[in-house]
Amino acid sequence: MRVLTLLMFLAHCLPVPLSPCLIVSLSPRLPVSPSPGAPAVVSAFDRPNDAGSVIQLRWSLSPDDASIDGYAVLRRARDDTAYTKIGSTMRGVTVFEDEGVQDGVPYEYIVASLRDGAMFHSEPSAPAMSYPQFFHKGRINVLLCIVAFTLLLAYFVVKARTGKDLFIRKIAGLAAVEEAVGRATEMGKPILYVPGLGDIDWTATIASMNILGEVARKIARYDSALIVPNRWSVTYTVSKEVVKEAFVAEGSPDKFKEEYVRYVTEAQFGFAAAINGIMTREKPATNFFIGRFWAESLIMAETGAQTGAFQIAGTDSVLQLPFFVSACDYTLMGEELYAASAYLSREPVLLGSLKAQDYGKLAVLLVLFGISLTSFFGVNLLPVLRVQ
Repeated sequence: MRVLTLLMFLAHCLPVPLSPCLIVSLSPRLPVSPSPGAPAVVSAFDRPNDAGSVIQLRWSLSPDDASIDGYAVLRRARDDTAYTKIGSTMRGVTVFEDEGVQDGVPYEYIVASLRDGAMFHSEPSAPAMSYPQFFHKGRINVLLCIVAFTLLLAYFVVKARTGKDLFIRKIAGLAAVEEAVGRATEMGKPILYVPGLGDIDWTATIASMNILGEVARKIARYDSALIVPNRWSVTYTVSKEVVKEAFVAEGSPDKFKEEYVRYVTEAQFGFAAAINGIMTREKPATNFFIGRFWAESLIMAETGAQTGAFQIAGTDSVLQLPFFVSACDYTLMGEELYAASAYLSREPVLLGSLKAQDYGKLAVLLVLFGISLTSFFGVNLLPVLRVQ
């Protein structure tokens, strides 16, 4: 009888191990375990500066953190009658993010230390709920930069529209466009314009279409012949409309011919072979290679050089620039390709955006130089700027 009484007393006093996968309790509030090793001060709160659906947890380490196996995180929603395990962490960790919550629903959490298969749980946290924020407060610096650039852009666009002369660095390849078109006109030979091998969704192809429009206007003005071969059907359609609109803008819609713009093939080297055939048969006096190119760039540029054509190339592909530089008379490098439409057309919106970009880049360079200089003297400005 005494043995049975002793066993009942021990069963009443000792903590009962909880399985990590089982529901902890059917009671909305859990009794605090008197056993040592439980973490304390569990706090739950909405994660700031996000789109919602996440609650962050923080707690104090267990007094026996060095000897436990880790921590288990358990959650109970407002309508639940029990806590369930939602995750676990290693020992020494005091943070956890619950990414499986619903906005506007309060949740309570407990954190239990795990040791030898047993759970020693904390008191439940205060209810917390997640909700989305309208603005990321840690990105105020980005917002200020956007506002500053927008004001700068508006200033230069207004300045360009009022007729003020905005200085743009002379780009030799673009300055030679007039000469290239005039040369072909004097020789009575066509002008070959290759808008690259990229489809219309490539940035370089879009820039090439802008340049094509300006070149086509000069061709319409000088009454020269034009050849625009295309690799993709959509690019063919767009380039045809660009050339046609250029002739209309110059008041010469009757001078536009359907054979000026051609569709060739989507095969990369089949397209390159077709371009080589055009250059050797029709002997264009001027070749434009503007857009995105790959391994075929040297093949086409070298063939054009052998025919004696005046060649202007432009691409944002760094790997192909050496081939164009060595085989062409002028080469537009990198951003010169994107500045070409503003340089040739002198459109106020394009000029204003180009000047705003230049000043924006200058501001970024000055900021980087200032941070580098202060870092050289051992001053770290990043915590002050709160860059995230």
